[in-house]
Amino acid sequence: MIQRIIGVSIGALVTFLILLIGNVTAQADPVSWYLAAAIIGAIASFFWPILAGFMLARRVRGRRDDAIQREVDRQLAERK
Repeated sequence: MIQRIIGVSIGALVTFLILLIGNVTAQADPVSWYLAAAIIGAIASFFWPILAGFMLARRVRGRRDDAIQREVDRQLAERK
């Protein structure tokens, strides 16, 4: 449930920003701006969990590597 709420919020924010940029420039056909904003907003709301998963996996991997390095350093210090 919370994933859908976050996804919709991200998609709406991206859509709003694209429409805001399109409104400020006002050089192109507004229909194309609405279409582009809707498509890009939908893509952002669909793919945000994948990007969040990659970032969390990198964090976990970094912490695990740090813990392994600390253990190696501790064992090397005990041998001396």
